[in-house]
Parts: sequence; structure tokens; C-alpha cells
Amino acid sequence: MKLEPTGNVTLDLEVLNVSPRGFWLLVDGKEHFLGFEDFPWFQSASIAQICNVERVSGAHFSWPALDVDLDLESIEHPERFPLKSLAGAPEAVQNAEAN
Repeated sequence: MKLEPTGNVTLDLEVLNVSPRGFWLLVDGKEHFLGFEDFPWFQSASIAQICNVERVSGAHFSWPALDVDLDLESIEHPERFPLKSLAGAPEAVQNAEAN
């Protein structure tokens, strides 16, 4: 007997793991690491706030509790987007950036 998959896969966006250095976001079956050094707005966020992510459109994601919106390109290539808002970043990060 051969089993056929039923229904559709609905987990197209999921936070897989949170570590002291960042977190892994699964998007359409591909894992992306968002390091706190590149994405400082998440560093002092709770796990619940990080996990509360929504897909606004195809490649646009929002963390409503943190007022953070990111495009998949900026997640995959943070070096292409060197300007960062420090609003909501931990005070230590804001002070380090000011010096």
C-alpha cells in the first residue's frame, strides 16, 4: 500500500530556534539565520515576540509586537543594507554605534 500526502503544507514561515546570538527563521523550506549583530531590534525581545512573525506579502515579513518589518533580501544579504535604525535596540548597542 502506498501512502499519498493529504492536504497542503501550511508551515511556510516559522521560527525554528533562538540562541544568544540570533535566531533561525524557516521561510518556504529554507533556513535563514538572523544574527543580533545584523538585526539588533531582536536582541532584547522575548521569544514570544520573535516567534510572532507574519508574512505580509511574498517576501515581506513583519514582527508586529516589535514594530519590525523586513524583506527577504535584507535577511539573506544584510551586508547590502548597512544603515540600521537603532530604535528599539538595546541601549548597549545604541551606545556602541554612537562611538
